[in-house]
Amino acid sequence: MELRDLRTFVTLASLLNFNQTGKVLNAAQSTVSMRIKALEDELDVRLFERLGRKVVLTESGLKLLQYARKMLEIEEEARASVSDNAASGNVTIKVPESLECHRMPGVLLAFRRKIPTGRVRILPCIAGNVAEDLRRGVTDLAFVFAYEPSARDINAAFLGTDELVAVAAPEHPLAGMKMVGPADILKHSLLLAASDCSYRRTFEIFLSETANLPQPSVECDCVAAAISMVRAGLGLTILPEMAVRDHIAAGALRRLPLIGGPFETGVFMLWHKDKWLSPCLRDFMAVCRDHLMRE
Repeated sequence: MELRDLRTFVTLASLLNFNQTGKVLNAAQSTVSMRIKALEDELDVRLFERLGRKVVLTESGLKLLQYARKMLEIEEEARASVSDNAASGNVTIKVPESLECHRMPGVLLAFRRKIPTGRVRILPCIAGNVAEDLRRGVTDLAFVFAYEPSARDINAAFLGTDELVAVAAPEHPLAGMKMVGPADILKHSLLLAASDCSYRRTFEIFLSETANLPQPSVECDCVAAAISMVRAGLGLTILPEMAVRDHIAAGALRRLPLIGGPFETGVFMLWHKDKWLSPCLRDFMAVCRDHLMRE
């Protein structure tokens, strides 16, 4: 098996899109297809199912992915051990949207200054599949809120806390109240992140003081969309303070003073315990610790 073909396979397995894979690898889509077909012919298995425009890994593809990532890691480790530019390399991370938009720019700027040749690829973070993605090698690192250690093979580094705030449109009935409790919130529409959002549970614990935990009227995966909906008067929500700071300062959102607040959520960096930490990855992790823990 050619390492070039394996690299193409791993990239496609992560993106599940031939066109995007070609852009990442700076190769034509036909070249990507040719390399995947070469692997499938050599192994005499089907690695991907093409379902219309969708691409999904087969069972054989899932098995190969584990070995392919190990082989590419060994190649990278060998290059790093003999290269004069050992710090160059690639880092793939999963980051929640609010953290990506408001904290990662500073991290990436500091990393670029330290390792100009390092490259970082950011994937969207869904809390429910983070551990499995780390095991499969889909991502090198993952950043999450409110991590509860449950797997012995996942390492976690605490990077600090971020405040959670409830917000509503300025004209919302609760916007003028001095204190807001669960009973007050139950009278109005909720707009919450999807159920796998780790900081949503903090709000649900607060609301569980009532007899019944309310169902949100709208669930949304996109923080920017959630903010737009709240600003339009569709309901109230809870989000990391960094995501709504500018909107509150501009008067577009009003912070709701919750009884028992303020509430906080931890920020954690996760990686698999058996993951080989390349010089580039170690440098990136050091920058994250230094930059995020100072904020």
